[in-house]
Amino acid sequence: MTLAPFAGFRPAALTFLRALRKNNRREWFEANRTTYEREVKAPLQAFIEELDVRCATVAPEFVGDPNASLFRIHRDIRFSRDKSPYKTHAAFWIFHRAPGRGVGQTVDGGAGFYFHLEPGACLVAAGLWMPPRPKLQRVRDAIADDPAAWEAVVLARPFVRRFGGLNEDDPGVLLKRLPRGYAAGHPAERWLRFNSFTVSRALSDTDVLSPKVAALVMKDYAAMLPFARWLNRALGFLPSARRSGDR
Repeated sequence: MTLAPFAGFRPAALTFLRALRKNNRREWFEANRTTYEREVKAPLQAFIEELDVRCATVAPEFVGDPNASLFRIHRDIRFSRDKSPYKTHAAFWIFHRAPGRGVGQTVDGGAGFYFHLEPGACLVAAGLWMPPRPKLQRVRDAIADDPAAWEAVVLARPFVRRFGGLNEDDPGVLLKRLPRGYAAGHPAERWLRFNSFTVSRALSDTDVLSPKVAALVMKDYAAMLPFARWLNRALGFLPSARRSGDR
C-alpha cells in the first residue's frame, strides 16, 4: 500500500470520534466507514510512517508500521459487560523491532511509544504497559540491582517536569505491598511495587490539529527515549546506531 505523505489531522477526525461516542452501533459505523477511513485511519497510518522516518535518525531500533502499529477500532467485548462494538478513540504503538509489536500481559513485547487520538483526551506515552510476569520480574530485578541508575532516568528534573513521573492511577498498576522476594526497606521499594512502567503527556485538540504535530510528538518521544531504552536494556533489547541495511 502506498500512503500519501502525512498532511496533518483535520477537525473531521475529532468530529467523527465524537459522533461515534454517541452512535456506537455497527449500523452507524458501517454507514460512516468511508469517513472513518478517510479522516481517521488514513491520516494515522501516514502519521505512523512519518514518525518511522523520524525515528530512523533519532532512535533507529524503534519502528512504526502503518498496519501493525495501528490498534484496531473494534473492541474485544467477549468478557466485557459493555457491548459497545467500537473504541471511541484511535491509537498506535511505535515498537522496538527486536520483540516486535507486543503490548500487555498476553503478548511478549518491549517498551515503546504510544499515541492516543480522542477529543479532549489526546496524549503521547511511552514505556512498558502491564508486561507478562517474566518480563515484569526482569525489570524489577534490574531496578533492584541498580536503583541509582533507574532513578537517574525517572527522577531527572527535565523528565519529571515534562511528564510528571510514572503513571500510577490506573487500576492494578501499583501494588499495596512489595512483591515476593524483596524485603521491606529495600532502596528501590518505591519502584518495585509497580506492575507497569509508563509515562505520558496530554495533548490538546489544538496540538493534534496543528501542522507541527509530528515535530511536537517527536520531541516528546525523544525526551522519553532514555526511559524506554532503560526498560528495553533490562529486557535484553538494545539500542541501535542505525537501521539494518543503512550504511
